[in-house]
Amino acid sequence: MPEPVLLVLDADPPPRLGALTGRVRVLHTDAAGLAGALPRADVLLVWDFASDAVRTAWPGGGPRPAWVHTASAGVDRLLCPELAESDTVVTNARGVFEQPMAEYVAGLVLAFAKDLPGTLELQRRHRWGHRETARVAGSRAVVVGAGPVGREITRLLMALGVEVALVGRTARRTIHGAGDLDRLTARADWVICAAPLTPRTYGMFDSRFFGLMQPSARFINVGRGPMVVEDDLVRALRSRWIAGAALDVFGREPLGPDSPLWEVPGLIVSPHMSGDTVGWRDRLGEQFVAMYERWEAGEPLPNVVDKRLGHIPSPDTEG
Repeated sequence: MPEPVLLVLDADPPPRLGALTGRVRVLHTDAAGLAGALPRADVLLVWDFASDAVRTAWPGGGPRPAWVHTASAGVDRLLCPELAESDTVVTNARGVFEQPMAEYVAGLVLAFAKDLPGTLELQRRHRWGHRETARVAGSRAVVVGAGPVGREITRLLMALGVEVALVGRTARRTIHGAGDLDRLTARADWVICAAPLTPRTYGMFDSRFFGLMQPSARFINVGRGPMVVEDDLVRALRSRWIAGAALDVFGREPLGPDSPLWEVPGLIVSPHMSGDTVGWRDRLGEQFVAMYERWEAGEPLPNVVDKRLGHIPSPDTEG
């Protein structure tokens, strides 16, 4: 039996795959070489999960890998019609990022409520500016996206005493459906986006949506940048439709130094880091090795993405 070929779409630093030595032939490629290397691969590891190279290189003739794994939670940067309609199994890095992202969101909620940006600015100016801040306990949040990230955010915020409404694609048990979002948004203190990017969610946070929010409310996005119409958010903040916002993801990354988002009052900008804690790359590599061992043994793979939906369905129903 020929030795399996694992193709890695590289990023720096590369994954640690020493545990697979002698069991698989590992080939490395960059975006430019991906199309030519795909026909030789049995498995593709998308280590450079910020790249659009798979979506560009996948169409065309010749064999394609039976399994594609992306070292990210989202799959929007690699799915294309040809991949979605193929027999190739797509998996993601579910299980690595949920808790760190939830901690990050909780930190932002606390920072806004306790006006930490204001405190740091006053310190920078050597000013003693005593003021009152808000309580987190008893406030209301809407978390958009009922997958693992959204559920973990809900759990942590509830531990802080926040009343949380979790909104998914469809209603079930303790989860609200998309039809409830407007009503819930109108009474929320916090609106948090943790949903995947799909045709249904693209551009969903726009002027109409921000107009529903209370003037005292804040918006946080740790989902995907293209879900937010950034010009509309800028207008909402400058017009004081809402009190503040925090973006960890953007329509174009990295955010250019000339972007107006850097200077918008009430906006916290962070460089797509909400899920990245010390050692995260090692955990991604360990996860892939464990999944490869299952694939090698002919066992079912975890974290299989529904390519039609663009994410892993929730166990109770589609989320």
